[in-house]
Amino acid sequence: MDRPLTGRIPRERIGLLELPRLPADVLAAFRGLEDLSGVVSDALDELGIAGAIPASTLRPTDAKARLCGPALTVLNRPLQVPVRQAVLANVSRLGEIEAHNLAQPGDVLVIQGVEGISSMGAISASIGRRQGEAGAVVDGAVRDIAHSRGIGYPVWSRGASPITGKWRIETVAINVPVSICGVCVEAGDLVVADEVGVCFVPHARAADVLAVVRKILQYEEDRMRQIADGVAVPDLAKAPRK
Repeated sequence: MDRPLTGRIPRERIGLLELPRLPADVLAAFRGLEDLSGVVSDALDELGIAGAIPASTLRPTDAKARLCGPALTVLNRPLQVPVRQAVLANVSRLGEIEAHNLAQPGDVLVIQGVEGISSMGAISASIGRRQGEAGAVVDGAVRDIAHSRGIGYPVWSRGASPITGKWRIETVAINVPVSICGVCVEAGDLVVADEVGVCFVPHARAADVLAVVRKILQYEEDRMRQIADGVAVPDLAKAPRK
């Protein structure tokens, strides 16, 4: 990585300057799934991996949006300084711009944020969009939703809030493990999301998950064919899952 850093986050708090990358064919196969989060969630279950979060918890700003890419993680914490003092100092402690700086096209910004306080708004979304990011997942709040939706930068978050994180949040690390709704996410893990929910696939298990996904899809294709062929419901009920 020869890209200069912004200096917003000390180098020792940046876990990785470059994300581990999945093989192109594996990533393409995930991106080509019609039922994205649903079938991936089923595969995670079969492998005993906890990684699925429903859209009722992480809501998409655009119900038509889908994303699939490696996680670029940001760890935010509440700022231990009174808001008025932070305003008078006029120094924002938000540092996700360093993550944007490190982003490659297709990466997904994954932020462990703060409940009820916005971890990103229009400017951050605009930078992410310009960098080619697929979108963002925020365990916390965001704002300027109409703007991010309008520029084609989808965001999944716990909610929306007008309350800025500029004076209330500090970014303490980039590309380190984060907790998103109780799921541990590491830099480079695969993120898939659609209107149904979000799934995190550990980087080292992506090929295993894909293999199970293909098995599930074959089973479902066979079942759909039986339904279309008029197989009686009692016989459908007896068909074993392979």
